[in-house]
Amino acid sequence: SVADLAAEGFEPVILPVRQDGLLDPETLAAAVDDRTLLVSVMAVNNEIGVIQDLARLVPIAKQAGALVHTDAAQAAGKIPLDVGALGVDLASLSGHKLYGPKGVGALYVRRRPRARLSPLFSGGGQERGLRSGTLSPALCAGFGAAAALAAARMETDRTHLADLFALARGALSRWTLNGSATERWPGNVNLRLDGLDVARLMSDLRDLAFSAGSACASGSGRPSHVLKALGLTDGQARASIRLGFGRYTTKAEVEEACRRIEAAAGSQGV
Repeated sequence: SVADLAAEGFEPVILPVRQDGLLDPETLAAAVDDRTLLVSVMAVNNEIGVIQDLARLVPIAKQAGALVHTDAAQAAGKIPLDVGALGVDLASLSGHKLYGPKGVGALYVRRRPRARLSPLFSGGGQERGLRSGTLSPALCAGFGAAAALAAARMETDRTHLADLFALARGALSRWTLNGSATERWPGNVNLRLDGLDVARLMSDLRDLAFSAGSACASGSGRPSHVLKALGLTDGQARASIRLGFGRYTTKAEVEEACRRIEAAAGSQGV
């Protein structure tokens, strides 16, 4: 999306991250100036689970006079996210990322001072002229109900996922964790085992739900751009797997999955 803005005359800038997947505040400070219109930071990464330090990053962008957007799809309902206290101008959410229905999302737009937007398409002028067209009441209600439930269960879910994360790390202790070991969402574990043929591993374990990257990039055949941004080689990126845990994942399921993954990797001689 950012790269496409070049065709409209903007100058897209993609900032590098550290080996732990986090954006260094000094890197952001050096990149923004009075020409910067918008800074967009992903709150929680969908491939490696790292949590960016918005509390430190947002003030840097605001001091330069830029608007701040955060992709909060993986963060909403999972970690405390006070857009008012953070000073975020725009935040995008997705219903299915917090157990709501697919096909519905939301964009938070700061009211004071207002972040003024142009609509993507015209029509009847719904949503204060920002999003014309009739939305599905069922999807919106499902999204709202899921959000309320996620807020009520936030600490319970996090404790449950932290237990599963620790269980998986113990069972796959010889694997290397990709991304920060501390600043992360425990529902995501991205691990690599150098020399592993992940394509063969996935073929041998077709009935287990795990991946080699994000669903958005499935079938591309390219190593994960997220893992490459950490400084991993193509070989290391291709030797990495992503495990996702959720509210309804059990310890028994994680234990069995890790046992089978370790056994299948061992059969490759790695």
